[in-house]
Amino acid sequence: MPWSRAFRHNFLFNAGASRGTRVAAVLRMVNANQIKPHTPVVCSNNGQFAEVDHVEGTTSIKLKRDDSGQHHYIPLSWVTFVDDKVHVDRPGEQAMQEWSNQPPSGNA
Repeated sequence: MPWSRAFRHNFLFNAGASRGTRVAAVLRMVNANQIKPHTPVVCSNNGQFAEVDHVEGTTSIKLKRDDSGQHHYIPLSWVTFVDDKVHVDRPGEQAMQEWSNQPPSGNA
């Protein structure tokens, strides 16, 4: 059973762990089956920057088309947790600079 958001926050952020340890601990909990189409994707500042189209293979998320009609892809490794939104580990501006316009090669 997934941990509640409050438990994750209290356990991970109050345990004195470094940021890298906290992110790594949360990454192990993400289940790609929790990610559903039309779910908002929010950055580390909690601002929405995209919406899920679908999970692509086993390593990435295909995002819905942007205003110019382009799909983008982000790796599942960016996802810190999923509730009613998909939360990623970086600010929105950085995510949009680093996302891909092509599906990852070898994405099985």
